[in-house]
Amino acid sequence: MSDISEIKSLLLKHDQAHILRFWDRLSDNEREELCQDVRETNIPEVCSYFKRASDSMTDSQEKLDDRLKPIPSHLYGAVSRTPSELLATYEHEGLLQISEGRVGVLLMAGGQGTRLGSSNPKGMYDVGLPSHKSLYQIQAERIRRLTRLAKEKTGKEGRITWIIMTSEHTMEPTLNFFQKHKYFGLDKNDVILFEQGLLPCFTFDGKIILDKQHKISRAPDGNGGLYRALRDRKILDEIENRGIQYLHAHSVDNILVKVADPVFIGYCVKKGADCAAKVVQKSSPTEALGVVCNVDGKYQVVEYSEITLKTAEMRNNDGSLTFRAGNICNHFFTADFLKKIANKHERELKLHVAKKKIPYVDCDGNLCIPEKPNGIKMEKFVFDVFPFSSNLVVWEVNREDEFSALKNADSAGKDCPSTARNDIYSLHERFIREAGGDFSCNETIVCEISPLVSYAGEGLEKVVGGQVFKSPLHLKSDDENCFTNGNSH
Repeated sequence: MSDISEIKSLLLKHDQAHILRFWDRLSDNEREELCQDVRETNIPEVCSYFKRASDSMTDSQEKLDDRLKPIPSHLYGAVSRTPSELLATYEHEGLLQISEGRVGVLLMAGGQGTRLGSSNPKGMYDVGLPSHKSLYQIQAERIRRLTRLAKEKTGKEGRITWIIMTSEHTMEPTLNFFQKHKYFGLDKNDVILFEQGLLPCFTFDGKIILDKQHKISRAPDGNGGLYRALRDRKILDEIENRGIQYLHAHSVDNILVKVADPVFIGYCVKKGADCAAKVVQKSSPTEALGVVCNVDGKYQVVEYSEITLKTAEMRNNDGSLTFRAGNICNHFFTADFLKKIANKHERELKLHVAKKKIPYVDCDGNLCIPEKPNGIKMEKFVFDVFPFSSNLVVWEVNREDEFSALKNADSAGKDCPSTARNDIYSLHERFIREAGGDFSCNETIVCEISPLVSYAGEGLEKVVGGQVFKSPLHLKSDDENCFTNGNSH
């Protein structure tokens, strides 16, 4: 048993002695579990977090309009404004880095599919494509295809290490899912799973909440918990040992994501960036996407609520929004930058506060479910490292090519399985037509191309050129049993 007197002293010093209020009722196992909870919770640090979070809640939420500047053009590249020859140069650079084994992928996959109506981790979700592939499988197969492309271009067999951040609740089912599906054809040694951290939940007056008599209530620390978890779980050491220099970080719920996008990586490497954001143009001034911009000389993501409508509606001479760089949780980092953040700046990251209805144990030890918010959960966001970058760049991509979020059930009508499916169908239909294929009907076309056949539309000419297809069309690789579920001519 831990030295309870030390724990009592620590909790008393930080006004958290209530954590032990049920001590006399607990079994030896429960006492040890509670002591372990306290040991794992850096009480001085999390109490300082609460103070910072509390101060930020009471600060007047001033608008940032007068302090705001757009990203300067020399740091703001875009697919639509870049000549094809230069895009090819960026792509070749990215494929070269992949062939040398210098590229890793950081996948943020801590979320559950609750809003989708699923109890599984979101990465396991099947949106209803003809293949019925999960998000994990689609992304794994994009990685497999990309390593083949890199070998074709360079002659060298590289590998992409896939580093997946899960949460306490998604770790075990995610690992079981990968094992069941034999890592979707990837080398299991190149797939690394780790858990993000947790932070205690607090009452509004600064008391850590108990959700059992012997258990502290804790919640995931947000996707910005990535940096601390990379350090504490020794993933940064693994990155260094493998010789990985560049990492593509993104969330699991974008079905169109170009995993380890060689164009994006090549652009960042050529620009000497230590940190980058891939963005899409905001569809309207009021779209609920934060924008990457300059505030007081530092780059950050500014939420729509932090600026006035007048500023959100500002436009350039060409009619585009002045503040248009919509953040889509899609980033590039050098390994050195990640180390700098984890070892030097992680404690400085901004804390974002959400007022929540948090189940709690009352004075009599009964579990209570509140009817209104009774406390706060604290999170860090992955993009809050931007101010610590010495050379941040932005890369704008076309939304219809690369961004379709999966967050809601179909009843919401947006960012849902139906929109995700339709966005895949539209993109893949365009790939077919651009490769010289056609369809015999004009109604809505169901078209899916396996990532093992094509990563981004390349190599399809010899497969579909001059052919006319009926819907539904499902192109598969040779090892996926032929290439179509529909009919072709």
